[in-house]
Amino acid sequence: MNNNNYIDNLNWRYATKKFDATKKVSKEDFETILEAASLTASSYGLQPYKILVIEDPAIREQLKPFAWGQSQITDATYLIAFVHHTTFNEELIDTHLQDISNIRGIPSEALAGYSDFMKSKLMPLSDETKAVWAAKQTYIALGNVLSAAADLKIDTCPMEGFEPDEFNKILGLDAQNLNTSLLVTIGYRAEDDDTQHYKKVRKSKEKLIQYI
Repeated sequence: MNNNNYIDNLNWRYATKKFDATKKVSKEDFETILEAASLTASSYGLQPYKILVIEDPAIREQLKPFAWGQSQITDATYLIAFVHHTTFNEELIDTHLQDISNIRGIPSEALAGYSDFMKSKLMPLSDETKAVWAAKQTYIALGNVLSAAADLKIDTCPMEGFEPDEFNKILGLDAQNLNTSLLVTIGYRAEDDDTQHYKKVRKSKEKLIQYI
């Protein structure tokens, strides 16, 4: 990857307010974006969330009023919801460690100390604290999605402007101890989306970054 091109692409991206519903992201490019999401770093590598690709147009229409009527919900090629665990038990850790054992060829008993350590840190937490911790992980995944899409010159709009409780009802998440924390729409910008012409406003590196 050319580093200059990568920065150029990050400068090119913006939170797209109006998508061209006639222009569709290819399945191949979308799979690349999903692969980037799946490779996201997370605390202990546990990835305490799911990524829902909401394809059904009827469901998207049903969700739209609870996303403040924003057209991105229905006009973008893809709608993704990041949904995190509102609570969890030792199974989350046990499943991850079994994957480590299988993929790296490490005997399960050799991971017992790591298992005990994670459980000692996570299991005593309240459900509220577990939910906050899990929700934070979804933002890391979102960052990967935005960057991967920008690198493909595909437009996105990260969205917190929606009613999670209503999304949870429509998507049947409450019974699964899941909560909608973030949305991202993926597609191609409409030519008449004036937002694309706005100059990007960010803190300068001098203001943002401090060396100690």
